[in-house]
Amino acid sequence: MPKALKIFFTLLLILVSIPTLAQDTIASANVDTEYREDQFYIGVTYNLPLGLPTGGNIRGLSGGLQLGFLRDMPINKRRNLAIAIGAGLALDQFGQNLFIGETENDETIFRILDGTVQFTRNRFNMAVIEAPIEFRWRTSTASTYKFWRVYTGFRVGYAYWYKSTFKQPGNTVNQTKISEFDPIRLSATISMGYNTFNFFASYSINPFFKDAVTVNGNNVDFKTLKVGLLFYIL
Repeated sequence: MPKALKIFFTLLLILVSIPTLAQDTIASANVDTEYREDQFYIGVTYNLPLGLPTGGNIRGLSGGLQLGFLRDMPINKRRNLAIAIGAGLALDQFGQNLFIGETENDETIFRILDGTVQFTRNRFNMAVIEAPIEFRWRTSTASTYKFWRVYTGFRVGYAYWYKSTFKQPGNTVNQTKISEFDPIRLSATISMGYNTFNFFASYSINPFFKDAVTVNGNNVDFKTLKVGLLFYIL
């Protein structure tokens, strides 16, 4: 996954530079009255773990990358209202102090790491294939690339890969099979902004784990709020 992250960061830098090279408007002779907007997207987020058991908190790097394609389908004559449906990929990492391990009987262990446990890394990573759906409002016209936008919607995803990693001196625990993990990911999203830079937020509708409890009997209602920047490309 680290190699994949480097590739996505490189793509992000390339795509972000594209709008700065483009014209703000197009010649009237080339105006397309059937224009569509914002077909590709790429973004970065800061991931806030929510619903952790008592004593749970952020620890270490927690962030994500996302990219994809959306089919823009205007629904009015002015074409400032639209529905968009597409497909994308999200890579997310959550740094926190919720340890995930297993017993000798292959039963999952969930435990909050308090100050008595020394460790250098405790992360949960996953890669999700997503199907975003958006309702779009914007101030765009057929002759300008700069406009205000507010896009709301939701995403249905499937986590085809996930991994929990715990490291301390002389000990490493990797978990890639967690029976409580729910690979179906549902989230509500909103993006808003002007021109290139857009604020983005995503909230998990369902927890990462089903019927999960810690060794102390506390529920593990692990969700996330992702906030960051999203860049749309024609």
